[in-house]
Amino acid sequence: MSVTSTGDGLAGILEAIEKLISQEVLVGIPHGETRSDTDMTNAQIGYIQETGSPAMNLPSRAFLAPGVEDCQEQTAAQLTKAIDQALAGNSQGVDRCLNRAGMVAQNSVRAKINSGDFTPLSEATLRARRRAGKTRTKPLIDTGQLRNSITYIIKKVEK
Repeated sequence: MSVTSTGDGLAGILEAIEKLISQEVLVGIPHGETRSDTDMTNAQIGYIQETGSPAMNLPSRAFLAPGVEDCQEQTAAQLTKAIDQALAGNSQGVDRCLNRAGMVAQNSVRAKINSGDFTPLSEATLRARRRAGKTRTKPLIDTGQLRNSITYIIKKVEK
């Protein structure tokens, strides 16, 4: 009786595991360019909205951390599948699952902006919006640029 081996065997599994443990999925707002309607970037605006700014009289309207928390079960499921793919020696499957986890989290944060229960806009802000011809009254949604800037990346972990 003879034993034959097909595929990459242990080498492929170790390669896929190394790929998995050397990467992380990050969700947020890239620094980017200064916006045309303000002297800040979307990342700066997002930080101020997330944490609030007493100096600017802005309450915290956290959307990033709660949005990621809202999808923990779904992202954990994708990360578990990524582990399964790594143990099967499937590097492409690892990539696919990490991308799915990132997309789930990205969409959850965007949904939080759309449906979140935030401190209402002040009357002064609403008046300023009306003067600018805007009728939206929902916090965090003015031009849609902040929401649309939320993305994910898969980044190599620094060792």
